[in-house]
Parts: sequence; structure tokens; C-alpha cells
Amino acid sequence: MKNLLITSLFYCFIYSLSAQIKVSGKVISSENNEPLSGASVYFNNTSVGTSTNNDGEFNINIKNGTYTLIVSFLGHKTKEIKIDKHFSSGYLTISLTPDNTFLEEVQLKKTKYDNVWKHNLYKFKQAFLGRANLAKECVIENPKVLHFEFNSQTNELTAFARAPLKIKHKGLGYLIEYDLAHFSIKNNYTFYSGYSKYSHLKKRIKKKWKRNRLTAYNGSPMHFLRSLIHQNLAQEGFVVNQFKRVLNPDRPTEKQIDRARKLIRLSANSINFSKKITNPQTVLDSALVTLRKSSLPKYQDYLYKRNTPYKELLSYKNNFPFLDFENHLSIIYKNEKEELNYLIGFLGKRNKATGMQTSSISLINGKSMIDPTGILIDPNAIITEGYWSYESFANMLPLDYKPPK
Repeated sequence: MKNLLITSLFYCFIYSLSAQIKVSGKVISSENNEPLSGASVYFNNTSVGTSTNNDGEFNINIKNGTYTLIVSFLGHKTKEIKIDKHFSSGYLTISLTPDNTFLEEVQLKKTKYDNVWKHNLYKFKQAFLGRANLAKECVIENPKVLHFEFNSQTNELTAFARAPLKIKHKGLGYLIEYDLAHFSIKNNYTFYSGYSKYSHLKKRIKKKWKRNRLTAYNGSPMHFLRSLIHQNLAQEGFVVNQFKRVLNPDRPTEKQIDRARKLIRLSANSINFSKKITNPQTVLDSALVTLRKSSLPKYQDYLYKRNTPYKELLSYKNNFPFLDFENHLSIIYKNEKEELNYLIGFLGKRNKATGMQTSSISLINGKSMIDPTGILIDPNAIITEGYWSYESFANMLPLDYKPPK
């Protein structure tokens, strides 16, 4: 997911047969040009992957599309190589550089597995795996590779992993190796990036897994993006509206709230906090009113366009589709209800069920290219809120997933 600089790429020779991309090559160390046996080679966020043999060689193929080939070996810097159907035939020699920084970080960061670590692990699981029903069936089998740091000044929690996370997903039937590149929680927003390698728990797919995978797919970002580029949103159960977000005029500014807090701290012993104040008579009255109003939402959303047309959602460059819209999108999926956990736990209070799943997205740095597999080429191009934020990693599927017809 995270874009890395690719170096030491000597021969690039990939060939395509009957709607397939085939990649073969060799992985070596940049220190001595010796082959790296057992290096991981896989297409990011798919179930297609392999390991190099004793000579450092590999063969791998996947259906046509746009993918990121991940090459990793313990103690070396991970490389990612962009591959799509436009590449032509060949052989790939990849040189991995020893990661001295990684080794230093492993040695310097001493983790105490105390109650603070357990609390941070709980927060990490909620933010990373999500709080949907499927998250309960996700088990991180090696949690002690995680190290947490909390910055009290910025109120930011960051996580570092000494080795790929091994996640057993008993709900979807996958064993997932997730190489965590970045994770942080700040101001109730979660940001993470990394590389996912999926493998099936068993060769034979159970009915439960097949059913759960379809449930996870329906209404998901992948489902939405595939429907968007095929321009069949309504047929697939989506309604897309547009809204603006503005500061709430009834809520005090952060400066006013901070000033009120300081004033009340100085006079806390002489304040009646339960006092009802209709018309503030003193400076302390005004400070109390300000603090009470600080619980109001910081922003207000104004819906201004229903059933947003495709021309205001998509743009094209060289025949490639881009997610391209103004302000914010409200994305409603009508064919599934909200889970009970979303109505209670995620929103903080019991909310009335609507019988639909509602998410919202906004673009961070302008338009973003959409791949036919149903992902954004830059996965960090949007901020997601609502139902998609609730589901998170536990509801994600590999890019080569195809729903049954």
C-alpha cells in the first residue's frame, strides 16, 4: 500500500497470456549478490503469492489488472513493483538492501507487556480490525511483535511491528500476513498502511466462509468502486448524495473553549457546576456556558445534491477512471442493515436503525485513479467515515475476490 522507491531493478520481463500476467525472476541480496531463499513474493492484498526456492527464483501469475508486487525478506527493505497488463514479457531480477534502520529499531525499542501495553493493544485492535461482527473472528496470533508509543502532547498513538502480523480470520477463512508500515490514531482518525498477503485456511471453502465473504463484499468500498466504474450503482443498491461540511455556528471556537477551561480551573472551588444558566451574569457564568456548548458537534453537514450523476463523480484521463468530486459524498447501501454494534458501540449511544448502511468519504489531495479490481491506486487518497470506518480491516477482502453470480 505504501509507495516505496524501487532500486536495483536489472531486467523487467513479464508476459501476458490469455488475460493473465505471469511474472518470473530471482531475488538477491545487494550485499553479495547471493540468492535469497525463502523470500516472500506476492501481489499486495491478494491471495496470490509464493516463496523463492533455494536459488532465489520464483514464478507467479494473476489475472489481468493493476497490482503491486511485494518482495520481502527478514532484515531487508521491502520492495514494491507496480505491475499491470501493459507490461510485456520477461524475467525480473530484484536486489534487496539490508535494513540497518530496522535492526536498530528492534534493538532500541524495549517493550513492556504491562497494563498500558494491553490497553494500547485493545485500542489498536478496535481501530485496525474494526468493531464489526467479523472483527470478533479475527485473531492476531503474534500480538507481542507490536510496540506502542503515545504522545500526550499531540494525543497520538502510534504502533510499530517488529515482524508481519499473523491474523487468523476464522470468519472469512483466511490466514493473513500483514506487514505494518504505518499506524496512528489521532483526533479520532485512524491512519494505517502496509502489505497484505492472503492464504486460504483450507483448500475447500466452507459455506460459512462463502456466505461471510459475500456479506463483507456487499456495500464495501470495493463493491462501490467496481459499481461506480461500471456505472451500475443503482442496480447494485447504492445511492450517492453530496454534502457540504461547515463549522457549527452554535459551538464555541477552540480558543474560546481553552480560555473557559483555564478560567474554571482557577476558580473550581467556588463554582456550582450544576447551576442552570439562562442569561450569564458573570465571567464564570459565560465560561460554564462555553464549556457546556463544547460538547456540540464541531461541524454541520448540509445535503445539497441527491443521486449525484456519474459525470460529477468520475473523470477520465487517457481512458483511465478517476474518483473526482467536490466536497463530500454520502454513500448509502440499501441492501443490508446496520449491525447492532454499529448502532450502540460505535456511535456511542443507541441510535435508531435506518435499515441501510451509510458511509461518507472526502478526497484528501484531489482526484484519485480507480483500478478495475475495485481499489484506489493511492489507498490513502480518501478519508472514510461512518459504516466503512466501523468495518475496517476485518471486513476487507483480497483484490482477486469475485462474488458469485
